[in-house]
Amino acid sequence: MPATVLTARALLLDMDGTLVDSDAVVERIWRRWAGRHRLDGDEVMKVVHGRQGHASMAVLLPGRPMAQNLADNARMLAEETADTDGVTEVPGAAAFLASLRGLPHALVTSADAALAGARMAAAGLPVPGVRITAESVGASKPDPEGFLKGAAELGADPADCVVFEDSGAGIAAGRAAGMRVVGVGARAATHGPDAVVRDLTQVRVEAGDGPGIRLHLG
Repeated sequence: MPATVLTARALLLDMDGTLVDSDAVVERIWRRWAGRHRLDGDEVMKVVHGRQGHASMAVLLPGRPMAQNLADNARMLAEETADTDGVTEVPGAAAFLASLRGLPHALVTSADAALAGARMAAAGLPVPGVRITAESVGASKPDPEGFLKGAAELGADPADCVVFEDSGAGIAAGRAAGMRVVGVGARAATHGPDAVVRDLTQVRVEAGDGPGIRLHLG
């Protein structure tokens, strides 16, 4: 298959499933939560990727007060931050981030700052200087707020941004923000991104003329 080439002024990068493989800990913690609430673990896992925890709980337990979801989410975030067993980089993530030095890019994650720092450190990855975390937004993905804030901080028009995402919620958020989306991994491929790569070893970054970034995918 021929390589895809995209041009952008800025890149907006999800963390879990995109830069960091945290599936093992996400599965452990959410399946425990599912058991406590007598929910089917497989059905829970279809919902939780890409969203803030309280937003996932609102989908899974629609009758529960939001205050209860927020309190439950705070406990789970503490659990997730303390549990980094099995957290690794998505193949190619370190080289990909190194290739972005000096180019406009931001981390846009549904994790809070503490969890993002813990997982990036566990995977041996540097945290981008511009980061949009759970504390930065009022609405979780699939709402586009996080990506729009990231673009604004980088001074880029949404149409000139490319998002890297792995989840359905994240891909929907990128599209709602008016951005092009590169899906990372098999999970992403089922949600209709503009392009898909197996992992970040299939991405090559080239500084274009002026402020441009050229992405070679595949």
